[in-house]
Amino acid sequence: MSSTQDLDYPQILFQYNNGFLVSKIMFTACELGVFDLLLESEGPLSSDAIAERLGTSASGIERLLDACVGLKLLGVEMKSEGAFYRNTELSNLYLTKSSPKSQYHNLMYYSKTIYLCWHYLTDAVRDGKNQYERAFGISSEDIFGALYRSEEEMIKFMYGLNAIWSICGRDVIAAFDLSAFTVIYDLGGCAGGLAQECISLYPNSTVTIYDLPKVVQVAKERFVPPEERRITFHEGDFFKDPIPEADLYILARTLHDWAEDKCMKLLAKIHKACKPGGGVLLVETLLNEDKTGPLEAQLFSLVMLVQTEGKERTPSEYSKLLTAAGFREIQVKKTGKLYDAILGRK
Repeated sequence: MSSTQDLDYPQILFQYNNGFLVSKIMFTACELGVFDLLLESEGPLSSDAIAERLGTSASGIERLLDACVGLKLLGVEMKSEGAFYRNTELSNLYLTKSSPKSQYHNLMYYSKTIYLCWHYLTDAVRDGKNQYERAFGISSEDIFGALYRSEEEMIKFMYGLNAIWSICGRDVIAAFDLSAFTVIYDLGGCAGGLAQECISLYPNSTVTIYDLPKVVQVAKERFVPPEERRITFHEGDFFKDPIPEADLYILARTLHDWAEDKCMKLLAKIHKACKPGGGVLLVETLLNEDKTGPLEAQLFSLVMLVQTEGKERTPSEYSKLLTAAGFREIQVKKTGKLYDAILGRK
């Protein structure tokens, strides 16, 4: 039996206590354009050169760059003239704006929105409610009215969601063989990142993005090229408006926004509209049944607390919702990535 002496408490507490500092360092370096500058430069740059080009203080940028080196986001080379900094492979791939797998917009959304709500986590735990009113001074009675409180904020969210699908989308779409489903509705499909992955993997399928009118308009203008005929759009609120008949409905990062009663209402509505033999694909971060993790899902569930009405759930909780709505042959697939997949059939 181990004793408390076996645990390096100071080191554990240091790591946990400084987690928010790590996030803010990465957010700040992205926002200032450090990684983009180093990608575009012909070679490593000194801190003075970086400060001059980005319009920052020399002392401030040097400390930020050194911290990025410690986090393995930058590399450093010591020369006679001093320290010269360069991107790592990780930062080139995920932290520069021009990369196909860039997470820049997602990180900016965390920095400017989620981080502000997160300041009120204690209040959220006490109240059991999201924190838009404290963080931004706006009502959260309409969750997506608060989430999309300006066009700029909505576009930021859309870019961030597409960034996630650029690294996780293929895994969840390929979790099951969906080739038999040719008419697909992506409910809350937003900017179309997952729809793009779907038609890429299943070229005989068409995907209709069903979302709020203002989301659809921006998706058409900025994200889905007009020549892409296999992706179409349907404007509406899936809680209030009819859902057309289809072979498959995708609910990706959707049910975790809502409490059980709204999840049931939506799933029952989908089941009624679904063709016989059709199905619904849920894409969510699944909690372990024994509450041991994964940590990402546990953290996301707290994000849902400060931002929405919902939470992350276990496979059995989602299966129970699907069964109650009338779906059968429920299959669960862990992808090993951020998001997992559950398929239920009518």
